[in-house]
Amino acid sequence: MGSDREGGWSAMPITNPQEKFVHALGLLYDAEQRFLEGQQQMMEQATDGELQGMLQTHIDESRQQVQNLEQVFGQMGQEPQRVTSDAAQGLVSDAQKSLQEAQEAGPLADTLIADAQAKVEHFEIACYRALVVGAKQMGQDEAVNLLQQNLRQEEQTAANIEQSTPKLVQKSMQSAASS
Repeated sequence: MGSDREGGWSAMPITNPQEKFVHALGLLYDAEQRFLEGQQQMMEQATDGELQGMLQTHIDESRQQVQNLEQVFGQMGQEPQRVTSDAAQGLVSDAQKSLQEAQEAGPLADTLIADAQAKVEHFEIACYRALVVGAKQMGQDEAVNLLQQNLRQEEQTAANIEQSTPKLVQKSMQSAASS
């Protein structure tokens, strides 16, 4: 068991590429579940119909992505296991704090939700790209297919959010100007 200097964590050592892959898979498995919970909270606070629609679509996709990750674990001969993702915890915490600071739902909160979701998508894209490379190198073709499916969904969600952000910011600016 390893431990950091503050004694805050312990983990099994990573001694080969497969263990590294399974560890990264566990981190993303944890992150997807944290982000799914966060998206459900953001969905409750979103007021823009288009943003709500994007969140609902991605909530549904995220559920499938979690199942895909579980299948990849199985293909690796492993039980699905979450490895705490400090990065995911931080992204969720930052989003929650920003929404609390906004104090009320509305156009400004919608822009904060979109910003938070964009950060999450880019984090997930980076994670999936790394896992696809690892799965390819290990000859895990089925895992590659499942991971690429998830990656495509994340890339599409990121593009949708980036496309809608200017409209959300404009609504926020108009709302601020009229109050």
